[in-house]
Amino acid sequence: MTSHDQLLDRYAELIIRSGLNVRAGQQVLMTAPLEAVDLVRRVTFHAYKAGASLVTTLYSDEQTSLMRFRHGAETAFDAAPGWLFNGMAEAFRDGSTARLAIIGEDPSLLSKEDPEHVSRANRARSKAYKPVIEQITGFATNWCVVSAATPSHAKSVFPQLLPEQALAALWAAIFKCTRADQPDPVAAWKDHNAALHARVQMLNGKRYAALKYVGPGTDFTLGLVDNHVWAGGASTARNGILCNPNIPSEEVFTMPHRERADGIVRSTKPLSYQGSLIDGISVRFEKGRIVEGTAEKGGDVFRKMIETDEGAARLGEVALVPHSSPISASGIVFNETLYDENAASHIAVGQAYAQNMEGTAEMSADQKLAAGMNTSLIHVDWMIGSGELNVDGVTKDGKAEALMRNGEWVA
Repeated sequence: MTSHDQLLDRYAELIIRSGLNVRAGQQVLMTAPLEAVDLVRRVTFHAYKAGASLVTTLYSDEQTSLMRFRHGAETAFDAAPGWLFNGMAEAFRDGSTARLAIIGEDPSLLSKEDPEHVSRANRARSKAYKPVIEQITGFATNWCVVSAATPSHAKSVFPQLLPEQALAALWAAIFKCTRADQPDPVAAWKDHNAALHARVQMLNGKRYAALKYVGPGTDFTLGLVDNHVWAGGASTARNGILCNPNIPSEEVFTMPHRERADGIVRSTKPLSYQGSLIDGISVRFEKGRIVEGTAEKGGDVFRKMIETDEGAARLGEVALVPHSSPISASGIVFNETLYDENAASHIAVGQAYAQNMEGTAEMSADQKLAAGMNTSLIHVDWMIGSGELNVDGVTKDGKAEALMRNGEWVA
C-alpha cells in the first residue's frame, strides 16, 4: 500500500513536472498557507531537482488575516501591498519566474466579519493585484494553481469526521482527483491532456456563435467573441513553456462576448470567495450584464463582488465540464473553486483570458474591448452545471446542435 508520504511526494513531483514544467534556470515564486509546509518543502525539492535557480515562498496565515478584521483600524480595510504585487508582476513579465499558488484556506474564514469591511479589503487587494492578474491572464509565464489539505478546509468538507480523519479524507480525495494516486501521475496527465485537446480541437472546428443552456432555474444564451479560441489542459505560455495552469482540470473553456449574454442562470454548487461562502446564486443577464442578482447565502458579499467595477457584472470565461468528471463522481463538494469548477460546467464574471481570442497580442486595450473581451479587477468562477443541464452550440446561421445532454457530452 502506498504511504501518505509517498503520495505527497508523487503529488509534488507532478506539480513541478506537469503543472509548472519548470525549466532549468527559472525561478519559482510560490504562495501557500502555513499548514501546507510539508507539501511546500517537497515541491521545493522537486523544483531544484528540475533545475530551478531559486524558489521563493510567501506564506499566509488564517489567524493573522482575522486579526486585521477584528483589531485593525478603519483605514486597514482600504490597504493592500501594492509594492509586493508590483514586484510579482515584474517577476512574471519576462517569463523568467514561474508562478505556483498552493491554496487550502478555510472557505468560511471571513463569514462572520463585517461584509462592508470584507468588500473593501477585497476591492483594495483586487486593485493592487491588477498588475499580476494582467500577466497571468495574458499567460506571460508558466503558472499553476493546486490545493493542499489543511485542517480548516478539511473540517468544512467533512464536518461529520474527527479532525484527523477529515484531514486524511481530504488528502485522499486530492490525490485521487489529481491522479497523484496512479503509478505514474505524469504519464496519466499526458493521456488526460490528449483527451482534453481532442475536445478543444472539435470545438474550435465548430466555430459556434453562441451556447444555449437549459436546466433547472437556467434558460440562458451566451454569445462568444467572433475570433474565440477554446483551450483546455496543458497550454503554452508566452515564454514557450507548456504547463497545466490548474491541477486538477477537467474543463474546456473559451471567451464569451461581454455584451452577448441574455437570460437567467442558477448556480449548482457553493462558491468560496475570499473567505466567504456564497450559495444559491440566481442572476439575470441582459445584453451581457447582470441586471438582477441574488444569493441565498452570502448575498451581501455576492452583490459587493459584482459591483467591484463595470466588468465585474459581465462574463470573462465560459467552461464546459462533463457531469461524470472524477471530481463530480467523488460526490464531494470541496467548497473550493479549483475543485468544484471541475465538477460542473461554469461561467466566470470579470477578467477574460487573452489566450481565448485570436490576435490579442497585437491589439490595444480599446481594440480588445471592441472585440468583446471583458476586463475587470476580478475573475470569479461559479458552477452552473449538473446532471440535468443541456447545452447546445448555436451556429452563425442560428442552427442549434446538441453538445451536452444531462450534463454529458453528446459525442
